[in-house]
Amino acid sequence: MKRMGMIFRAKANKALDKAEDPGETLDYSYTKQLELLQKVRRGVADVATSRKRLELQLNGLRKDSAKLEEQGRKALSLGREDLAREALSRRAALQQQVGDLETQHETLQGEEEKLTLAAQRLQAKVDAFRTKKETIKATYTAAQAQTRIGEAFSGISEEMGDVGLAIQRAEDKTAQLQARAGALDELLASGALDDPSGLAKDDLQAELDRLSGGSDVELELQRMKAELAGGGSGQQAIESGSGSAEQQGQQAPQRDPRFDKQ
Repeated sequence: MKRMGMIFRAKANKALDKAEDPGETLDYSYTKQLELLQKVRRGVADVATSRKRLELQLNGLRKDSAKLEEQGRKALSLGREDLAREALSRRAALQQQVGDLETQHETLQGEEEKLTLAAQRLQAKVDAFRTKKETIKATYTAAQAQTRIGEAFSGISEEMGDVGLAIQRAEDKTAQLQARAGALDELLASGALDDPSGLAKDDLQAELDRLSGGSDVELELQRMKAELAGGGSGQQAIESGSGSAEQQGQQAPQRDPRFDKQ
């Protein structure tokens, strides 16, 4: 089970790595940092609101304390010491509350300063990350385009690979057909295969045809010389040329009737 789990995690990690887009990952990280920065700012605003509320309470308590002190003075001036004592007692209770609120106010003010500084630092980091993110995305896009161009030029890309395979298959089929055609010609020429059309000739007949063609040329040449030289001498030249051609060919074909008419 542990091995199966490890294999599954390895394959899942490989699939995720293949499907991961660095640009999308960087954009997602930037979005999360903006959300964190927004939370810190809301925290600063909440602390500032609490501090302001304490300041309002402190101002109210200080006014009430000053009012009670004035009432105590007035009661004492009127000879009402009991009222003056009551006013001073209430004032002492208010002063206790004022002291507690001032302590809380100082604490909130310190927290507000810390959060404000943290928000400023986080804002600087987010701005730096945004610049770096755009730089990395641009570099990745350029490298990706350069890689695709290189693969296209080298023929190792998927599209160009298919084209190269098609060309290779066409060349192999052409070479195979050419080799087969050459082999059939050799077999027909050697007589190993019968030619149903009767157009193919064996090597002996081909040699005889060649010699016969040469004899016809010689005879035609002698005839033309005879025509130019005159009748009688031309006829002797034709006969002598015919005899020499027969000696060379040994088995020359029959004489063309055209020459007999001459």
